[in-house]
Amino acid sequence: MTRRFLFLLGSSRTGGNTETLARRAAEQLPPGTEQRWLSLAEHPLPDFADLRRDSDHVRPPASGTEGMLLDATLDATDIVIASPLYWYSVSGLTKRYLDHWSGWLRTPGLDFKATLAGRTLWGVTVLAHEEQEVADPLIGTLNHSAAYMGMRFGGVLLGNGSRRGDVLNDTGALTRAKTFFAREAPLARFPYER
Repeated sequence: MTRRFLFLLGSSRTGGNTETLARRAAEQLPPGTEQRWLSLAEHPLPDFADLRRDSDHVRPPASGTEGMLLDATLDATDIVIASPLYWYSVSGLTKRYLDHWSGWLRTPGLDFKATLAGRTLWGVTVLAHEEQEVADPLIGTLNHSAAYMGMRFGGVLLGNGSRRGDVLNDTGALTRAKTFFAREAPLARFPYER
């Protein structure tokens, strides 16, 4: 299968450290690998309304933001969540996107879970903290989301920086970026399944 990468930028600003690190990793993909970059700040989703007990979900129109993000998600073989570490987890923009997965799971005729099963979820984040363990909640959010969906999880590329461009001084992160997407991602598992 030809790989199609969807990069979802979860930062509230453009050109930040997380986006920079994600772009460095993407530069290493084989030539011709399809890449689609979408900023969740430029394509804001409405708050998610949990209607699972109240009514059926309907497929959002392709012309709107939700429909566009849904179609981009369904089309991707590899979904890359590029979210800065905000309060030790994913950004609000990213969380809202993942919340919409709940609605897409319940949309008749969509087969959202079956479509994503076997595909790969990746993460990229930059944190201002020296101890990388503080990113464990973000990593857990992405791993558990992938596990629930039956997806593969490629892990999270971690970098360090606070001011714009600081991640370019993190030689370890830049080295890891060179091979990040080259490895085979294992099927995601919940901790109790290991």
